[in-house]
Amino acid sequence: MTDESPIQTELGRRMGLKHPIFGFAHSIDVICALAEAGCMGIWGATRETPEEIEAGLKEIRRRVGDLPFRIDLVLPKGMPRTAAKAAIEADLPAEPTAFVPAIYAKYDVPKPTKPGMRSRFRRSDGGAEAQIAAVLASDVNVFACGIGAPAEAVAHARSDGKVTIALVGSPRHALAAIRNGAEVIVAQGYDAGAHTGQIGTFSLVPQVVDACGDVPVLAAGGVATGRHIAASFALGAQGVWLGTSWLTTYEHALHELIVKKLLAAGSEDTVISRANSGKTLRQIRTAWSEEWASPNAPAALKMPYQDILVGDLLGAIHEHEVEALMHHPAGQSIAYSTERKTVARVVDDLGTEAAAAMR
Repeated sequence: MTDESPIQTELGRRMGLKHPIFGFAHSIDVICALAEAGCMGIWGATRETPEEIEAGLKEIRRRVGDLPFRIDLVLPKGMPRTAAKAAIEADLPAEPTAFVPAIYAKYDVPKPTKPGMRSRFRRSDGGAEAQIAAVLASDVNVFACGIGAPAEAVAHARSDGKVTIALVGSPRHALAAIRNGAEVIVAQGYDAGAHTGQIGTFSLVPQVVDACGDVPVLAAGGVATGRHIAASFALGAQGVWLGTSWLTTYEHALHELIVKKLLAAGSEDTVISRANSGKTLRQIRTAWSEEWASPNAPAALKMPYQDILVGDLLGAIHEHEVEALMHHPAGQSIAYSTERKTVARVVDDLGTEAAAAMR
């Protein structure tokens, strides 16, 4: 690209970017806006069916033309082979099963009219294989794995010319991902939204950089300003991975009640909970996270059992706008999201601030 960014890196040039900024979002509009701004948009499609993935990738390619973008899947190990909802429900323990109706009653939540996001898509090994197949059959430039980087899928992606990226929370996981063939590593610290590990970003990034040798590393978790980008470069990263920064953009178009909560939140207003899926998930603190952290709450079940336990309830909460329980994943960097902006404005501000900080 022409008009190179003052914060450009070798990795950014190699991947055809103006800025070495990798933006994760579940919104196709955000992904397209990031591509148009010279960044790498990463579509989080882990809850999409193979057919929805195929259609979504075609839509993004139609809108961005030859610009690069990528897709991210979460591929946890230990899932059932098939995703029969009735079979999963039959195995749910009595205590958590009784806890869910109590939340319906306490907050006067109407029953849902359709399955929730977490119960409409049920994780299974077979489902993951079908998702991977849909990605590998596409012309997406980059394939990322949020949890797990299957060696066979990585090898197939590389043979098709796709760059493979793995998100890790420890140096040990980084080395395992490289052994499986990952070409770029995202060192995601404890500050991050959604699924996160136990090591803080500033402790994690240099350890992963040292462990990875010549394999480039992106810094993730708490990155929200140009100063964070400059600090990431000082720690040895060749780019940054941001997710929380896009949540309050106009393009993301989240529900207004969610946007209001996000804009008002500080770093201390986020909490890690397993209540949504059974996996750790950093989110803004609401009555939902408080209920599941209360002394009388049952322990969260393993994925995908927690998904099925609460999936329809979560769908009902958002369908019927039960404000006290409405929540969203967000990292500690949410403190820097204090006004609504366009994606292009966020990118411009990051580049300007980073260049100033590096000077």
